[in-house]
Amino acid sequence: MDTHYKIIIIGAGTAGIMTAAQLLKKDKNLEIAIIDPAKKHYYQPAWTLVGAGAYDFDKTVRPMKDLIPEGCTWIKQAVISFSPQKNSIQLDNGEVLEYDFLIVACGLVNDLSLIEGLQEAVDRGVVCSNYIDPKYTWECIQNFKGGNAVFTQPTTPIKCGGAPQKIMYLACDYFKRNNLSDQVNVTFATPGSVIFGVKVIADTLMQVIKRYNINFKPFYAPIKIDSDKKTITFKSSDPKDNECVINKGDSDEVPQAMEQFIEMPFDLLHLAPPQTAPKFVKDSELVNDAGWLDVDINSMQHKRFANIFGLGDVAALPTAKTGAAIRKQVPVVVDNLLKLMQQQAADNKTYEGYSSCPLVTGYGKMVLAEFNYKNEFTPDPKLKQMLIKDSSKEHWRLWLLKKYILPHLYWNKMLKGEEV
Repeated sequence: MDTHYKIIIIGAGTAGIMTAAQLLKKDKNLEIAIIDPAKKHYYQPAWTLVGAGAYDFDKTVRPMKDLIPEGCTWIKQAVISFSPQKNSIQLDNGEVLEYDFLIVACGLVNDLSLIEGLQEAVDRGVVCSNYIDPKYTWECIQNFKGGNAVFTQPTTPIKCGGAPQKIMYLACDYFKRNNLSDQVNVTFATPGSVIFGVKVIADTLMQVIKRYNINFKPFYAPIKIDSDKKTITFKSSDPKDNECVINKGDSDEVPQAMEQFIEMPFDLLHLAPPQTAPKFVKDSELVNDAGWLDVDINSMQHKRFANIFGLGDVAALPTAKTGAAIRKQVPVVVDNLLKLMQQQAADNKTYEGYSSCPLVTGYGKMVLAEFNYKNEFTPDPKLKQMLIKDSSKEHWRLWLLKKYILPHLYWNKMLKGEEV
C-alpha cells in the first residue's frame, strides 16, 4: 500500500463519498484515498420510517464497494490517531499514512455510557432506538398495547435533532389507527426549552402535539434508566419544577435552586442515545473544548491546520447534523481545497449553516424545516414546483418527498458527485 496520498478522506459516509465524488468531477486525476473499515453504507434518514413500518430496512443499505467513487483508493482500516504537524495519520494496523491535504468526515458515534443504565436497557430490549435498531422500534410499537410511552433525547448534539419526535408522531398515529389512543399516555421529554428552534416550525409542531394529546416536557435531561423497575430518571431544569429553594439552616449562604429529579415509569421507551465525536478525534488536538472538530463555520477549514478540513456530523458547526447540511457543505470544501492546491487562499466562506429536517408528523404527512445558523426559516424555492406553498405546514406531498424522492436523489445524484 502507498504511504503518501495527495488527499486523504477519513470516512466513507455521506460527507466523505460526496466530497471525493465532487473532487473527481473537477479533476479525475486527483490522488484520493478514502479510509473506512465499514463494508456497508446506510441511508439513515429512512430509519425513521423503518421504525414505523413504513419503509423496508433492506432498501436503506448498500455494499460500500459499490459506492466508493471510481479513481479513489479505498483503505479498509480504521484511523486511531492524528499527527497534524507531520501531516500523517496512524491506522489500526500500525501503518502510518502521509497526506498533503486531509478531510475529516468520520461522522459521530453513539456513547451509551453517558446515561446510567442505558447500555443494559438496550442489551435487554427494555428501550428501543431508531438510531440503533429501527426494526426493533417497529416491533416495540406493534407490541405496545397501552400505558406510558416515553420519547426522549440526550443533552449532547445528535444526528437530525428532530428524529426523536418524528418517531413519536408516527407512533401516535399508529396508536390512533389501532384504537389505542385512550389507553396511551405519551410524553415527549427533551433537555431543550422549545419543541424546535425555528419558530414557524415550532408553531406547527405544537399543534401536532396538541392533536395527539402529547405531554410535552421541556428542560428534561435523561440521566438514568432502571431496566428492572422500567423507569427513567430525568434531571429537570424547568423553572416551574424548580421554585423550591434549599435553606441551609442558619447559614448566610444565598439559597440555591433545588435540583429536581423526576422518575417516570414507562411501558414503551424510545431514546436517542448520547452522541460524540469518535474517540480518535476526541482525543486529538483537532477538537474544540466541546470535543468536536474545530473548523471555521463558513469555510470548514480547520482553525489551526490550514491543510485540514472537516465537515458533516463530526464538525463543530452550530447547525443540525443532517445529510441536507452536508449537501451544502461539500461544494464549499471542494472549492476551498482546490484553491489551496493552486496556492490560493481558501476564501470560500459561503456556507451559512443551511440544514433541513423533514419532520414526519404522521403517516402521509410531513413538515420540512429548512434553516440556517440564525434559525431563520429558509424554504427551497423548488418546493413551489411540487405545488407546496408553505413547507412549514403539514403536507402529503412532503411525505412523498421524504419516502421516494430524497432516497432516489441520495443514491443516484448526491453520492455520485452531482450537486442537487
